[in-house]
Amino acid sequence: MHSLEFVLWLCAGSIAFHYLGYPLLLFIFSVFFQAKADFTYLIRRVNRRCATRTDYVPQVAILMSVYNEESVIRAKVKNLLEINYPFDQLEFLLGLDAPVDSTSKLLSQIPSSRLRVFPFQTRRGKLAVLCDLAGHTSAEVLVFTDANTMLEKNCIRNLVRHFADPRVGAVSGEEIRVVTPGTDPGAESLYWRYESALKILESRLDCSMNGNGAALAVRRSLFCPRKQSIVEDFQIPLGIRFDGYRVIYDPEAVAIEEIAPTFSAQFARRVRIGAGNYQTLFANLECLNPLKGLVTFCYFSHRVLRWLTPLFLLVAFGCSILLATQLEYAVLLIVQCVFYLMAILGYRLKKRGKPARLFSLPLYFCSMNLALLLGLLRYLRGRQPLTWKPTLRQRRPEMLLGKGPDNQ
Repeated sequence: MHSLEFVLWLCAGSIAFHYLGYPLLLFIFSVFFQAKADFTYLIRRVNRRCATRTDYVPQVAILMSVYNEESVIRAKVKNLLEINYPFDQLEFLLGLDAPVDSTSKLLSQIPSSRLRVFPFQTRRGKLAVLCDLAGHTSAEVLVFTDANTMLEKNCIRNLVRHFADPRVGAVSGEEIRVVTPGTDPGAESLYWRYESALKILESRLDCSMNGNGAALAVRRSLFCPRKQSIVEDFQIPLGIRFDGYRVIYDPEAVAIEEIAPTFSAQFARRVRIGAGNYQTLFANLECLNPLKGLVTFCYFSHRVLRWLTPLFLLVAFGCSILLATQLEYAVLLIVQCVFYLMAILGYRLKKRGKPARLFSLPLYFCSMNLALLLGLLRYLRGRQPLTWKPTLRQRRPEMLLGKGPDNQ
């Protein structure tokens, strides 16, 4: 009995620490970090902030892997060509990952000396295409983006300004997700705000290691992926950070993407990303070395505990059933059942095309963890390929620009 109680509270405590304790600790650490910076300023009277070098304009190559993007490719190229960056310092390399639609034909109709298209006959996945494209440019900074996201005009400038510091190896932008008419985002907007807050705090503590595939800049000399991954936007900066270089999160480098229009599309995307997360976890076990200090603590608390949460939930529920002969554990079991029932009711509302409203948070939490669990099973079975299918969108991509956080 005591062993079951210990396992139950260990699982519950791990979940609570991940979602509540860790963000609180990050905030406390940030306060001390800021206090130390203020104290240093008072003693030394040196500039508290790094000066922005307006003369730093490196050669930049925007790399994009494309597969069956006929519905968005024209708007994406138009968006790229309108970016606010010196004409002679910016080039665009697009790799066609063996598309079977009219993407290639549409690109051939776009006249631009800066747009270089590389067709590949065999479909291999995003990271393999990006690696090939990187070999065709000598640009100092590589920027990765997706076909279905629109970059704000100053996004590239805001990304690359950080590379004036030789300690910086990668910079991730902010992905703002907008809602299409008739789409119920549920709790996804709240989750993205929560994630953004964690990224800001981790970046302030120099423990950021996450990237965003919609807007990710990498120093070319450090782009040498040693492992293939489904979630390359996490694998690449993770390796760079644990090699000793800084990874910056810049919320002013904005990319805008539409939330997947259907619940099933959102869920399928989470399962695929979940499989990629476990692939990254088991391929980078050296990153759990406690001798790495605070960066390992943040990696474990923010990422690993999240990936383990589905297992914690299952074990906690099983222990609650076995301990239900005791009143306090019977109450705990009832609370869990009510929470899961709320998620089921939310799902039924979604299936009927109605907003989940009160049940949005339970539904989002449970669907996210179910997707992670299915992603783990898919990874263990070796059934997750490195390729992907683009998510169908309802809104024209060019309509996304100008949408702010209120539309998340």
